Amino acid sequence: MRILAICPHFAPDVAPTGEVMTTLAHELVERGHELHIVTALPWYRNHAIEPEWRGRPIQVEHPAWGRISRINPLPTNKANLVSRAAAFGGFTASSAVVAAASRWRPEVVLAMSPPLTLGVGGAAVAKRFGVPFVFNVQDVFPDVAVEVGAITNDRAIAAARWLERKVYDQADAVTVLSEDLQDNVEAKLAADSRADKVVVIPNFVDTTAIVPGDRMTSYRSEFGLGDRTVVMYAGNVGYSQSLELVVEAARAFAADRPDVVFVINGGGSALESLKEQARGLENLVFVGLQPKARLPEVMASGDIHVVALRKGLARSSVPSKLYSILAGGRAVLASVDPGTEVANCVDAAGAGRVVAPEDAESFVAALRVLVDSPEKIAEMGANGRQFVERWLSPAECAQRYENLFEHLVSREQRPAKG
Repeated sequence: MRILAICPHFAPDVAPTGEVMTTLAHELVERGHELHIVTALPWYRNHAIEPEWRGRPIQVEHPAWGRISRINPLPTNKANLVSRAAAFGGFTASSAVVAAASRWRPEVVLAMSPPLTLGVGGAAVAKRFGVPFVFNVQDVFPDVAVEVGAITNDRAIAAARWLERKVYDQADAVTVLSEDLQDNVEAKLAADSRADKVVVIPNFVDTTAIVPGDRMTSYRSEFGLGDRTVVMYAGNVGYSQSLELVVEAARAFAADRPDVVFVINGGGSALESLKEQARGLENLVFVGLQPKARLPEVMASGDIHVVALRKGLARSSVPSKLYSILAGGRAVLASVDPGTEVANCVDAAGAGRVVAPEDAESFVAALRVLVDSPEKIAEMGANGRQFVERWLSPAECAQRYENLFEHLVSREQRPAKG
């Protein structure tokens, strides 16, 4: 099958959604499919196009399995909503034009969100070729943007919600990561939509690439962590993550727990604000985004890993870092809404503790219990590892997408009755 995928990131870009699409693409290739990936020039690491990729707004590669078209993403300041929306629109338009103008004719089109606008481009390209359109939702937009206060204008919210419903209606199938997200999307579908339109295909975890490792790593040596208990957040440092909880916890532990150190590993729009909040805290270490190859070591270096989302966000977002933590055999402290996918997963696995979002007092109290129970957190880590070993592998995830694509293509080709 010939699959056209429109996505915001692809290897060698290091964004989490890029890792997902890259692995999925390679698994589909292993299953004998041809792909055309339409994506952005690598830019995630420093929110600017990587130096070696500058010079041409469109760059095309021809791997043995198909084609990669990379387009200037028009990177802007994340804090400027207007310019960011314009960049999303510009990238969507250019990626749709490149995909639609190609002589490479697909049998199905897959587009990934966020940004939501790529759904518009994906639908247009699928219509151009007369093939099914699958819309993959990693985070539900605009719900996430509204919850964190990135969009507050009533008209802008209404327009975004209209666009969201329009994309869902135009898609032949919408794939989501969890039953929470399935309920969210299904509530927004038109009344006459097919009952099976929203399909749950969880993001996979590669338990062969990420395995439990010795906690005394070169990472610990490099950043002066020693043998202390490491409480780590590793991932995007944005406004969706309530990482001031980590700062407050470090402040609470500073006076009486020299055996505990906190690490925020990553980068993003909230990083400078967090550094300012943490000024003077010697037990909080900031580490820049690490290469993908070092992910298993980063996971192994933490004794307790933090997943923290602002109120309401766990109902529209499932952080992929959770899967890496569990695969790495480490305990989780999750500050998320109860009854959501992250909370249910941690509880079902017996892999850690869950506290209410944005509740510093509960977060610190739970952390004190965990750091005083090294045997217990080791048990939680082992529980998490056993839990994810039963999850979808990358190959199983690709199989589900392949089944969905084949179902949609055969449905399109089926002659009408009468």
